[in-house]
Amino acid sequence: QVQVVESGGGLVQPGGSLRLSCAASGSIRSIYTMGWYRQAPGKKRELVADITYGGTTNYADSVKGRFTISRDNAKNTMYLQMNTLKPEDTAVYYCKTQLTTWGVSSTLDYWGQGTQVTVSS
Repeated sequence: QVQVVESGGGLVQPGGSLRLSCAASGSIRSIYTMGWYRQAPGKKRELVADITYGGTTNYADSVKGRFTISRDNAKNTMYLQMNTLKPEDTAVYYCKTQLTTWGVSSTLDYWGQGTQVTVSS
């Protein structure tokens, strides 16, 4: 069984910063690409940023230059440093991990439960 847990969300003023964390645990064999997604009320879930095992990153245009994704492979953990936050960044942020487990050959996607980020004065 695999658990994916996000943390670090909250309420912040425009221009402020937050750091999100995502930790995967359980019967994990290998983790491949990890990514952050977000979903605002009434909108579709969208990719914010993702990172491969080797550290190659990809960002949505709306967050380039403001957000930084990183990971610690030894800890099965991923981070999202969010700076210069804007009201339009308000959403529930989800972590997705692409991984294999012991005894199962397929690579599967596991999602966390989400963490709320609210940017408001």
